[in-house]
Amino acid sequence: MSTDLGTTDLGTTDLGTTDLGTTDLGTTASARVPRPAQKRAADPAAADGPAADVGRASDRGARIAAVVIALVWHLAIGLPAVLGAWSTLAAPTVVAAGWLAACALGGYAAHRLLHGVPPPALPLAAALLTVDAAVFAAAGREQLFAAANWAWTGLAWFFVVVLWGRPIRWMIVLLAGHAAIALAALVGDGATAPADLTRFTMYVYGTSSLPVAVFTGAAVIATLARERADTATATLAVRAERDAAERAWADRRARLALVGGAAEQVLAELADGRADPGDPFVQRRCVLAATRLRRLIAESDDVPDPLLHELRAAADLAERNGLPIELIAIGTPPPLPVEVRRRLADPLAAALADATGWARLTVVAGPDEVAVSLVTPDGQGPGTADPPTTPAGDDQVEHVHERDGEIRWTQTRWRRP
Repeated sequence: MSTDLGTTDLGTTDLGTTDLGTTDLGTTASARVPRPAQKRAADPAAADGPAADVGRASDRGARIAAVVIALVWHLAIGLPAVLGAWSTLAAPTVVAAGWLAACALGGYAAHRLLHGVPPPALPLAAALLTVDAAVFAAAGREQLFAAANWAWTGLAWFFVVVLWGRPIRWMIVLLAGHAAIALAALVGDGATAPADLTRFTMYVYGTSSLPVAVFTGAAVIATLARERADTATATLAVRAERDAAERAWADRRARLALVGGAAEQVLAELADGRADPGDPFVQRRCVLAATRLRRLIAESDDVPDPLLHELRAAADLAERNGLPIELIAIGTPPPLPVEVRRRLADPLAAALADATGWARLTVVAGPDEVAVSLVTPDGQGPGTADPPTTPAGDDQVEHVHERDGEIRWTQTRWRRP
């Protein structure tokens, strides 16, 4: 047993060895609230915790938006333009094949992205740049800056989907390659006049700025969301630790008051000479105070089954005072509040203080009910007055006491409401 009060035996009135000053009542177990990790995992998507969940939720919304923009743009703007300018394209079959290839590559990347699996960025980026070069070469000079050359406006959104979650420099490199392909097409078609170069610059800026803004903005928003969640988690953890410390402090004060009430009065009377250690009534009060003190101290022990631990503490003290006692436990009690455990154990501890000859303590537990019974011979000692009983149904914890002249039976019962 983790709490040894062998030197605090009030039942034998050995008050010289009773040192309440050394009773460790400040060991009330308080809930430990884990602080949030100071360093986030290298891969935010693989991190755990509320902050990571918030970041993933924000990132998922941005991913859905990017996929919808890319596919809708490709279907609603690129396809009608290609079909409408079919006869004016230099190689319409190549442009259409490139459109289908980009749709397949983008759809594959979108499928993986929406299922939380990053797409293979390098192979898909290389394939998209190949499609880009083929479409620019097949569009011809007449449709070079027209909507039929869908690679100008639509391909950058597929870059966003393919490179999602990668560093921004990857996006910049891919857009630079896209601009180099477009410039090569201008030179190949002889569109090198100042007006053509100006249109080229405007197109590069206009078709790249919005995808880059979405790409970087989504990453920044997800990061800010994680940081705000981290801050909120840290604040709640500090508040929870403060509340736990305040509860532990209040519990220690309450425990000190209970222990003081259990032994202070009888010790004061003995010290003043107002109580006779040989008086059976005084001896019973000492035994009862020692039993309650032992059980109260056992409340602070961190054990898997607190109720049985507290009952064993009371039974152990009775056995040390010379009472043969048998403890039988059937089932495992569910987690019970301290106040419920006290109300289950205190009447049994009081009955043990009166017991002579022998005692049998039985605990029968289930998920929704716990019954604790004590059977002892029915003596005529100083504490044989019947304790008050609690009628069934009036409270969660019922207390019943019966005697028939031969045995005394005391039971407390808790039922889940």
